[in-house]
Amino acid sequence: MSARLSNIERMRQLYDPNYVRRVDTLDEAPVQVCVEDRMLTAAAGTGVATYARTLAACLPAAGASPLLLGDGPAGPVRRARLGRWIAATRAGARLADVAAPDEAAAHWVVRDLFREAHVFFNLHGRLLPVEFDRPPQVMHWTYPLPLYLRGARNLYTIHDLIPLTHPELTRVSSTRHAAVLRQIAAHAYGLVTVSETVRRQLVDHLGIPEGRVVNTLQAIDAPLQSDPSLPPGLRSGDYFFFCGRVEPRKNLDRLACAHAASGTALPLVIVGPQVPGEEALEKTLRGFAGVIRLPWMPRRELLGMMRRARALLFPSLAEGFGLPIAEAMTLGCPVLTSSAGAPAEIAGDAALLVDPRQTAQIEVAIRRLESDEILRARLRAAGFARGLKFTPDVYARRLRALYADAIATAPRGRT
Repeated sequence: MSARLSNIERMRQLYDPNYVRRVDTLDEAPVQVCVEDRMLTAAAGTGVATYARTLAACLPAAGASPLLLGDGPAGPVRRARLGRWIAATRAGARLADVAAPDEAAAHWVVRDLFREAHVFFNLHGRLLPVEFDRPPQVMHWTYPLPLYLRGARNLYTIHDLIPLTHPELTRVSSTRHAAVLRQIAAHAYGLVTVSETVRRQLVDHLGIPEGRVVNTLQAIDAPLQSDPSLPPGLRSGDYFFFCGRVEPRKNLDRLACAHAASGTALPLVIVGPQVPGEEALEKTLRGFAGVIRLPWMPRRELLGMMRRARALLFPSLAEGFGLPIAEAMTLGCPVLTSSAGAPAEIAGDAALLVDPRQTAQIEVAIRRLESDEILRARLRAAGFARGLKFTPDVYARRLRALYADAIATAPRGRT
């Protein structure tokens, strides 16, 4: 990293979420950055999986030589639950082996690592250590897993603190989640967030020093494409759209009520995977005549539906980022979203904001979006401009600064 910037100036610039600077070089050789492949191989349909794939794709542009850490192929090699428990009683570090040394991104494997790590934490109350023969300079965990890599600068992306700030909206144990985050903070070189909202929550709720939490935002990859045909019965511009997991924090019951009360003739299309345990919510949504419930679909079809919607309706109760908001703005789809937290932060002045707990406000906003062509045009133009904050090249420069700082300063946390 250039010596022209003092440490203080570099840190100020790096932690300013509105600042993107150009780093000409990291070193004579690219920095080695390893990411776990758990989310890279996960089924599509979650914002965390999309984040992991986009981060991995941006690593070369960020001046990084990528490596992968996995837990082996699915299938019979997976241990049964009892086998994982027995393996987790062993307290030593797990040694990674090279699975495919000839691949461009070297792939390291520890059998059943991610599942075993959770059992290990439940038994011992601490993170499971992993060792490489020659550790990379940076280990960037794309999710707060109870793992750390010895000899590397461990960075952890914390997507949200919903189990702590809104425990009523999730089935994740707030007590265990807080314990995992405390252990992660003890081992981490730094924590990475995707919004200033989450960065502030980590500082305020967990007491993490401000200098150890970096907001990089995230990238949106929504390329121009020849959109596929819409599902039968839908016409371009003549439907409202929601995409995401069907779960309480998405506020879909209020949204469906507001949509029905608005009197709009345009259907509300809800696209998302079914979530186990949310059968009652699914039944409620299917009880509204104006709601069309579709299963999750490939990304190309999803982007095509979003691009041609009258508007995205996303009055979520709690988000760490709100990926559909940024995607819709990038695609030129007008957005309705929540007036507080990460959704308001990500949307800025490029969306119609409502109090998500006030059904009447959502109802009025839906009527405006249906009838006000000038409003939609303004939101579309503002969304295109706002979307420039989330391009892959801008994100890659943020990552480059993040990794340059990690290798330029002394290690922090336990090794």
